[in-house]
Amino acid sequence: MTIPTLTTPRLTLRPIHNDDVSAYLSIWSDPEFIRYIGGNSSPSRDGIWHAMAGNIGCWALTGVGPWSVIEQASGELVGRAGLWDEPGWPGVEAVWFIGRPWWGRGYATEAATAAITWVFDAQPDLSEVVSTIAPANTPSIRVAERLGMKLSRTEFLHGSDHHIYTISRTEWLLAGHDTGRVRA
Repeated sequence: MTIPTLTTPRLTLRPIHNDDVSAYLSIWSDPEFIRYIGGNSSPSRDGIWHAMAGNIGCWALTGVGPWSVIEQASGELVGRAGLWDEPGWPGVEAVWFIGRPWWGRGYATEAATAAITWVFDAQPDLSEVVSTIAPANTPSIRVAERLGMKLSRTEFLHGSDHHIYTISRTEWLLAGHDTGRVRA
């Protein structure tokens, strides 16, 4: 499978590379960053590499997955965003993990918008996209709301309750998201 590269006005969403380990290690070592997503605040290079391999595996197994997010102005890797799906999951999920130095710039919303637009274009039968968010993670809830997602329900996933935010294909298109606005 070929993983596409997407571009937005400020970001490039590109396939994850082996060279991304150090940048991911730095981002995922921040206790404030992992506060709501879980994980070890002292991750190892091996652990990061295995997580990256799992993200690439998501693409191979489901046809969707996360991208490395690159800030075009600096060329820096600022996080990971895209899509996630796994057996028993509430649906195809929009995900965003932007490193703390880049919080407050709208990058999570911009990257998630590109990913959702891409998946609705790539999978014409997909009726909705979800986001699973820890109830205390108000910054991610605000991103979901900016995307037009609404709280649908709460589910117990990976050991804890998560709010499930959803947006349908119809709602996405009615909000003016044209699949032609994201360049792949």
